[in-house]
Amino acid sequence: MLFVLKNRTYRHLFLAQVISLLGTGLATVALGLQAFELADGNAGMVLGTALAIRMIANVVVAPIATAFTEQFPRRAMLVTLDLIRAAVALCLPFITGVWQVYTLIFLLQAASAAFTPTFQATIPDVLPDEDDYTNALSLSRLAYDLEKVGSPLLAAALLALMSYHNLYLGTVVGFLASASLVVSVLLPDPKPGEPRSIYDRTTRGIRLYLTVPRLRGLFALNLAVAAGGSMVFVNTVVLVQGALGLGERYTAMALAAFGLGSMLAALVLPRLLKKIDDRPAMLAGAAVLVAALLAGLFTASYAGLIVVWAVIGVGYSLVLTPSGRILRRSAAPEDRPALFAAQFALSHGCWLITYPLAGWFGATAGIPATYLGLAIITALGATIAALLWPGSEEDDRHVHRNLAPDHPHLAGAKAVPGGHEHAHPIRKDCYHA
Repeated sequence: MLFVLKNRTYRHLFLAQVISLLGTGLATVALGLQAFELADGNAGMVLGTALAIRMIANVVVAPIATAFTEQFPRRAMLVTLDLIRAAVALCLPFITGVWQVYTLIFLLQAASAAFTPTFQATIPDVLPDEDDYTNALSLSRLAYDLEKVGSPLLAAALLALMSYHNLYLGTVVGFLASASLVVSVLLPDPKPGEPRSIYDRTTRGIRLYLTVPRLRGLFALNLAVAAGGSMVFVNTVVLVQGALGLGERYTAMALAAFGLGSMLAALVLPRLLKKIDDRPAMLAGAAVLVAALLAGLFTASYAGLIVVWAVIGVGYSLVLTPSGRILRRSAAPEDRPALFAAQFALSHGCWLITYPLAGWFGATAGIPATYLGLAIITALGATIAALLWPGSEEDDRHVHRNLAPDHPHLAGAKAVPGGHEHAHPIRKDCYHA
């Protein structure tokens, strides 16, 4: 897996991702503690609302930002967005009211909603080989897991020495370090596509996304992942510090257990995906999420919570890690930024539903009912995915009648009367209506 780090450009991008995510993880821990301090018994509701605002920014901003920035140099755009995020994060320690939490979270996430899809769409261009890209996806999943493991453990150590307000400074450092690493390499810019209207560019990714069967299945799996993850991200502080009466460091360690489970799954996935297809691996991950949420109904101790959170982490990673492979094979290179932005927006639309449900339902109906409700949503998402995504995906054999014989897309195609015939996985782009 690590051999892909020999590519200097990818190595710098990966390190930028790791460092910025560590900083973001510190902010996530600090935000949960700040919500508990500002809202006391309503911490779950405040945190759920704050996270829902993050999702609104993601859903609204990502497609629009991609439409306006896809013609700009990627490196300059990524660096500018990192600097904007650092400036907003610098304001977070001075929050004194709940409305300020909501405002700054929206601004921070709006910049991230433009940054993340662009970053993700760059990696397939840096690593065009499928095996290299698969290993890069697992490393990326490990980077996200490092946020969930390393950041809470680092936060737990730092909280013994300082106030949680100072954790936000780690976020600022992370974004600045990320910007410096991106500056240090040359990035491939997207190939210019045919001229389109603002409306067409804004909606193109979502329209492409919703026409491909495997991507409609991925959309349903996004809902399953969001339901399972929301239980962890919203209610950990409520369960640990509210129900169990434990301290802040126990909250951080519970979040780390979730990250460890996710990391374990990401480590085994590259070998697993050489033996089985993406679909059964991802559906198995959704089943693991359902089982773990139902097990939470019978968990009353901190040790039991740690186990349940770790198992949720395993299912979470099994679903999410292969998703980049699905997107990569579903569109031409020039359409990847739009498609990654669509995945970013639609997946966060699912979180927009489940975050407030996890917070508000937990505050009004109780934790057991929240476990059960989120388990039902997860099972529903997995079932819809299994129905929408065909069990066996054969390559789509078709004839191109309007492309020149030397067109790059026709490499290896067979000449037939009236055109050229070839086969590849179903995709929707300017060559395939």
